[in-house]
Amino acid sequence: MEFPEELKYSKEHVWVRVEKGYAVIGITDFAQEELGLVSGVELPEEGDEVEQDDSIGSIEARKTVAELYAPFSGTVRDVNHEVLDNPGLVNDDPYDGGWLVEISLSDQDELKGLMSADDYIDYVENRD
Repeated sequence: MEFPEELKYSKEHVWVRVEKGYAVIGITDFAQEELGLVSGVELPEEGDEVEQDDSIGSIEARKTVAELYAPFSGTVRDVNHEVLDNPGLVNDDPYDGGWLVEISLSDQDELKGLMSADDYIDYVENRD
């Protein structure tokens, strides 16, 4: 499994790549592996307002349906339409082609609760 060091991570297994005033999010390599083959993705609409820790969509796999939680508050700038058409991109390329949503940040301070790659690896390795 890979966990790029330039990304931030949430306890809900979402990665965050901070850009200028917005962030791109997706699910981690660990999450896609735990889910198994992703067969469907439901995402918010562009322009939707999202609140930190609220469900903003779901990911359907053979094993389960998992909720996707916003790691911060903001406005949806873009969604990955390719993933909607080809959900397997989440499995094949979770950090690039399998990104899910781009959100404008409402409050930069909400990013402080995210983990570094090393902290996320520790979190995954020490989960119950």
